[in-house]
Amino acid sequence: MTAQTQSRPDSALAADWWRGAAIYQIYPRSFADANGDGVGDLAGITAHLDYVASLGVDAIWLSPFYTSPMADFGYDIANYCDVDPIFGTLADFDALVARAHALGLKVIVDQVYAHTSDRHAWFAESRSDRHNPRADWYVWADAKPDGAPPNNWQSVFGGPAWTWDARRGQYYMHNFLSSQPQLNCHLPAVQDALLDVARFWLNRGVDGFRVDAINFSMHDPALTDNPPAPTGNGVRTRPFDFQLHVHNQSHPDIPLFLERLRDVLDDYGATFTVAEVGGADSERERKAFTAPGRLDSSYGFDFLYAGALTPRVVAEAVRAWPEAPGTGWPSWAFENHDAPRAVSRWAGDHDVHAFAAMKMLLLACLRGTIILYYGEELGLTQVDVPFDRLQDPEAIANWPLTLSRDGARTPMPWRGDVPGLGFSTADSWLPVGPDHGALAVDRQEADDASLLHLTRRLLKVRHESDALMFGDMTIVTATDDVLVFERRAGGDVLRCAFNFGTRPADLTPNDADGWRVVESVGTVDGWILTGPAGLIARETK
Repeated sequence: MTAQTQSRPDSALAADWWRGAAIYQIYPRSFADANGDGVGDLAGITAHLDYVASLGVDAIWLSPFYTSPMADFGYDIANYCDVDPIFGTLADFDALVARAHALGLKVIVDQVYAHTSDRHAWFAESRSDRHNPRADWYVWADAKPDGAPPNNWQSVFGGPAWTWDARRGQYYMHNFLSSQPQLNCHLPAVQDALLDVARFWLNRGVDGFRVDAINFSMHDPALTDNPPAPTGNGVRTRPFDFQLHVHNQSHPDIPLFLERLRDVLDDYGATFTVAEVGGADSERERKAFTAPGRLDSSYGFDFLYAGALTPRVVAEAVRAWPEAPGTGWPSWAFENHDAPRAVSRWAGDHDVHAFAAMKMLLLACLRGTIILYYGEELGLTQVDVPFDRLQDPEAIANWPLTLSRDGARTPMPWRGDVPGLGFSTADSWLPVGPDHGALAVDRQEADDASLLHLTRRLLKVRHESDALMFGDMTIVTATDDVLVFERRAGGDVLRCAFNFGTRPADLTPNDADGWRVVESVGTVDGWILTGPAGLIARETK
């Protein structure tokens, strides 16, 4: 399998700080608890920013910390321009930004433009009657003559995408929870309000945004029924899976709103925007959303929902993003708050530490901006959260067929020898992982062979190489077990080789004398790799 060669961007583009950068995602509820209530907070994050900076990342991305009833743990926003008391205050946020910037870290925050909480003041006004100034700020529709919802659209979390509201005598739309009413982003006044939210945080010093579920931000105003999905279209665990989502999301006007957002961001200088885009048509949408004059980058679920990490999965994902006129810059994540921990999904019968090391080397070698999820540098495993401790509404609603998001949101283990693993002095909002004590930061700091030290080393290797940061990428080989690709920038040429299998693989190139191995993980003897293992070699001729 061979990918198109990807050429180096021009010098102006290469100067963008985010191009090739490493971003560290922090889930605030689970990173560090400074006030002893069992829930992480902004002050806890600030207290540990020296550790984050020591990893060698360029920026942090904070998942939502805004005022919220926490039905979806912050992705249901009741006030876009304030901090929920559970996380602290705006002063705490300002202190976090100041400390991050002092350490050389950029700060990226979430923006949720598709929906709000039903506790938001905008929605309270909108639902009060049909004639108020915000009456059309959300998606309202009359019932069918028999009282049924306006159409057949289904919500992601289960059940119809419509809830009856007696105040207006109408249904309101929600793509997710019924407590997350859909904003009418077609409306210029709504767009104006959301752009003012962006300005609010930019004025407080943030360096950009991760834009949540942006392809859900606009719908077909005609409310056309979605067609049924073909049989055999994957496992169906909820009504949402029975449809093709061609009318409730992905409206062609979304990129026009993103152009308005780009104009705002450009007023503030060196900002960065990365969009989350999932779904069956995500590749096309990601490219549309990152076309010139729109967002800087996007990530999909190529790896986040992949049941296995294989050479062909990697090759297919990166081939879709050649350096070509009009094609945006990709971002890649192996883990995040919406997907089970990668080592638990992918390691299988492999030695978990060896697999985690190979995975980290692979991430450090990819062309694009890379995103590490908190604890990924420790090799954290997925926690089996018992049903009576689940917090995630998606996991509860779809038990036991669930994405297990809670299992990837458990507390960060700072110390292996204390109750709560140093996250909090109180009982934590989710249980700590039973095997996470051995993976705690203090344990790995004391072990030169740990994944934590390897992560630091690999990020340093990445940052010191133009080829890895923003160079060309060409797939040389992608088989069942073997992946080889080259990265090139100017005279710096690197060959990155991986064995995903268990049998030894001889990956010696024909011109082996012209290469020098500069980095390796796993069992590597010259060019013979016994998987999971990988290496980077530099061309010397």
